[in-house]
Amino acid sequence: MAGPVLSIELAEPVLPSALRELRALLTGLSSGCTEPRPGCFDLHLPADRLGITAPAPPPGPTTLPLPLLADAPAGLVGFDPQRPCGDRPFDVHLMGPGIGDEDVFTAEHADQPELPAALGFRPTHAVNVSAACNDQVDHLAAALLTAAAMDVLGGVAHAELRPDQLPLVTGLPGLLALFDGDGAALGTADFLRAWAARPGFRLLK
Repeated sequence: MAGPVLSIELAEPVLPSALRELRALLTGLSSGCTEPRPGCFDLHLPADRLGITAPAPPPGPTTLPLPLLADAPAGLVGFDPQRPCGDRPFDVHLMGPGIGDEDVFTAEHADQPELPAALGFRPTHAVNVSAACNDQVDHLAAALLTAAAMDVLGGVAHAELRPDQLPLVTGLPGLLALFDGDGAALGTADFLRAWAARPGFRLLK
């Protein structure tokens, strides 16, 4: 079952040094990582390496500490601790001229003419972070993995939203723009971490 997808919009091509840092990050976080082409990574991600843990359930709601949340509220609610995490399959791939999937990148951005004005730049490349599964842990891991990649590459997170999710992200630190009509949010890595800390967090699949 396919899971959630987040994108990182980039203002310039990824430098070889930044790609090496991204490769080192993903290799270090994963239990197994392959790179079919430069900038395209298939990985199996133990959730606890992002700080997502599954303690024995206390009475009442389960709260999960997340060290990678930085200054955001230090807990997440809604993950079922009785369900084993295991390794979560993810795909992280760069798109754009000279790196791969240029047609996909062009097609996706042709449908969003308002994006450059909101970003303050015209994206030259993007990174897609895709979960292969759709459990709650996959939504949390997608947000935190994307934020970790942004710490290396920079860029702006691009998240699709349901209309009822707009109030949930309004006012969060690092939120840069909201598109009411299209149901999307732009934000920093801190935005993703703050949103992930909200009770019941879930990305749009």
